[in-house]
Amino acid sequence: MLSGGGPSYAADDPGSFSFVLLGDLHFDKLEHHDFKKLEEKHQGDIRQIQNYSRITAEIMPALFATVREVVAREKAAFVLQVGDLVEGLCGSRELAETQNREAVDFIRDARLGVPFLFTKGNHDVTGDGAVAAFQDVFHPFLKEQSSAFKGGGQVTSANYVIEHQDAQFCFFDAYDKTSLEWLESALAKRAARNCFVVIHPPVVPYGARSTWHVYASAKDAARREKLLELLGRENAIVLGGHIHKYNLISRQTVGGGRFTQLAVSSVIGDRSVKPRYELSGVESYNGDQIRVEPEYSPMTEQERRAVYDVERAFVKRFEYADLPGYSVVTVNQERITAKVFAGVGGAVWKTVELAS
Repeated sequence: MLSGGGPSYAADDPGSFSFVLLGDLHFDKLEHHDFKKLEEKHQGDIRQIQNYSRITAEIMPALFATVREVVAREKAAFVLQVGDLVEGLCGSRELAETQNREAVDFIRDARLGVPFLFTKGNHDVTGDGAVAAFQDVFHPFLKEQSSAFKGGGQVTSANYVIEHQDAQFCFFDAYDKTSLEWLESALAKRAARNCFVVIHPPVVPYGARSTWHVYASAKDAARREKLLELLGRENAIVLGGHIHKYNLISRQTVGGGRFTQLAVSSVIGDRSVKPRYELSGVESYNGDQIRVEPEYSPMTEQERRAVYDVERAFVKRFEYADLPGYSVVTVNQERITAKVFAGVGGAVWKTVELAS
């Protein structure tokens, strides 16, 4: 059964289509955690867990009620979530499986009426037993949810592909060493006009946490360059999260390709939110971005600024804001747009073009 028991959306339906895009969620409840272990090993995460548990109880039901309304109004084909579906750090495999099962139950109970697809985030596999719990609970759920699409229904890992109409969606496991080779193979088989790659951490760094992108370490420099060139060659649209901020970047590659990155956050602390720290224009893509989180890791300021010294020559478009919410992406042949919504409400903050 699909997330809401709704219809199966065939990949060969004519015309354009839309989907709802959700950022990090961190579904959580206090009873999902062994607090003795947290106090011993992860004391700094306790306040975060308390906050995510509050958001899960107070805000997330309203968010999913809005998503259900948006799906119906926009005739959305599916809901796509960019990872960190759950908070993790539960303390045991049993508790991790409980958290994952309750997250799946929450999604089903929301009765969205369309498939719910997601990629793997770091929190989804963090903590004792979390990797096994992801496989045991989420793999079968993703296999079921993806079965409505061409190429779906074959999920055996967090690397999987679906096609809908004339678009290919590659869900990239940023925490598997074989993912880059898998992506190269998947993209080589692409026949669809449009290419989306769904990956939890940023490919192109942004914001204060510029070292939080995929393949960020010096030993992975060659793999990072290969990933950039693959995305540029395919003129891909990368969908992600991890930083809990809104971001839009167009990046050129050394080989002359170009791709677009859109990031959203759905960790919504209050029903009413407004954008903060808005940045726009390529001139804003520089080391001064770290000022958007002035208290974050001041000892690493020089290192984080240096990342932008390398990246800024390739960035051709840049937007940033501290604004949680959700988006509706619409694909209409060569034109791809995203309506960005603030918080759990229905007012559009802005509409952006995604096709490079």
